[in-house]
Amino acid sequence: MKRTTLRDMARILAAVLFTGGILALTACNTVRGVGKDISSAADALDPNEN
Repeated sequence: MKRTTLRDMARILAAVLFTGGILALTACNTVRGVGKDISSAADALDPNEN
């Protein structure tokens, strides 16, 4: 069985952090986009809006 070295663990940690960061940034854009869509739909349906 191969022993995991400190260098291997650092690479795995870097990959996990990188992947998590990319997912977090993607989620932020998605949530922001959904918020804009809901806001624009509410504006379109608001009878008091000019």
